[in-house]
Amino acid sequence: MAMAIRRVGAMSDRRGGMRPTRLEAFTDGVVAIIITIMVLELKVPTGGDLRDLEGSAPLLLAYVLSFINVGLYWNNHHHMLHATDRIDGRVLWANLFLLFWLSLVPFVIRWLDESGFAAGATAAYGIVLGMSSVGYQLTERAIIACNGPGSAVARAIRRDGKGWGSIAVYAAAVPLAYVSRWVAIALYVGVVALWFVPDRRIARILEG
Repeated sequence: MAMAIRRVGAMSDRRGGMRPTRLEAFTDGVVAIIITIMVLELKVPTGGDLRDLEGSAPLLLAYVLSFINVGLYWNNHHHMLHATDRIDGRVLWANLFLLFWLSLVPFVIRWLDESGFAAGATAAYGIVLGMSSVGYQLTERAIIACNGPGSAVARAIRRDGKGWGSIAVYAAAVPLAYVSRWVAIALYVGVVALWFVPDRRIARILEG
């Protein structure tokens, strides 16, 4: 009994918050599963020549875009939790919201492939990516609320114009998918390009 109490105490700090170690491990595991499922969605060409990949090119490009997206979330999430002293229930639920939408990425990839990149599937892809971005923002804000305005995450993030700007781009791209699928896809790629260089704001705070 005493050992169990000590373990619970080790998971909390003096102000009642929980340490983010288990949350980070859980998120890492879920992200690994999501990436594995995405790979399994790829169809193997029936022929043995490189030209046989031409029919799978759109799906391969969707996979590459999705892999980079999920990888960027994992990378920035990793840095954010390393700068976090403690978490609470709000952080746990916000993080689950983020993981829920990320877990739908393999589903919309399959829909894009089977529908031939139809407008509805292209819009749904943007909805999933946009809601994932919302989930990341909610997690970020919940961490700041838990750790206070003077915390490392709060000092690094501040207003986060890039994060909210990404959500605005997704909000514009979803209805545009019904006008031009390729314009919508170009906007999705643009968001990836915006975040392709990992966010260094938190790293700079931790370094100095």
